[in-house]
Amino acid sequence: MLVFTNKSKIGAHISSLKQDGESIGFVPTMGALHQGHLSLVKEGLANNSRVVVSIFVNPTQFDNPDDLAKYPRTLEEDVALLKTVSDKIIVYAPTVDDIYDGNTKAQHFSFDGLEFEMEGKFRAGHFDGVGTIVKRLFEIVKPENAYFGEKDFQQLAIIKKLVTKYNLPVTIIGCDIFRESSGLAMSSRNVRLKPDYKKAAPFIYQTLKEAKIKFGTKSADKTTKWVEQQFKNHDLLQLEYFIIADVDTLKTVKRKNKTNTYRAFIAVYADDIRLIDNIALN
Repeated sequence: MLVFTNKSKIGAHISSLKQDGESIGFVPTMGALHQGHLSLVKEGLANNSRVVVSIFVNPTQFDNPDDLAKYPRTLEEDVALLKTVSDKIIVYAPTVDDIYDGNTKAQHFSFDGLEFEMEGKFRAGHFDGVGTIVKRLFEIVKPENAYFGEKDFQQLAIIKKLVTKYNLPVTIIGCDIFRESSGLAMSSRNVRLKPDYKKAAPFIYQTLKEAKIKFGTKSADKTTKWVEQQFKNHDLLQLEYFIIADVDTLKTVKRKNKTNTYRAFIAVYADDIRLIDNIALN
């Protein structure tokens, strides 16, 4: 398996592949790969000649320095895992300097308000960092298609907006949330959960599923208050937010409209590990 750490070298290799008529799928990751990542890679392999997987812990999207420092970095294990999937995978594992050329700062973006909802209210500057790294990676890898999981649904919406606003020649494909057998959404952070918290964490998805049922007959406000009460009664999990939002604007719903599509979003702390999830409501 080819592993590149330099943008010029991977760019030259991809250009050569494209000259031979090969198509490029792309799965950007921050490493600590799991089956959720592999599901994106497999989707890419089903529809492209090659798939590039980037492994890069991007400093400009972390608002918490401790979270950045603790984020797992497991490049050797990640490459070994990808080797079990296909020999059509190319890894790009750049250094910070290779990406940022010595100027590790996020570009400022406007995503037409999407960046101020949900995660944007709790993680200052996060989506500027996301937009900066994704745009940069698209410019380096030049994929035809790029694959993102719906666990980070707001990020997916913002990347689609980025592609539209900057006329980037890539098709963005959202893929279903990949879950552990317990229902817990797959995340690189899950490996850091202490045993008691790992056992408790599936409560998040159980609550989302019950909230979906309640939303069928109750208002968004009543459903939200019910979820908040469930977490007040929980010994280990601390709710940061639960929001029911319009999927197009990501704005919190005040009154249901039969013509609109809604999704519930949640962020929960399990000790010091922050977990997010979401579910389609209609």
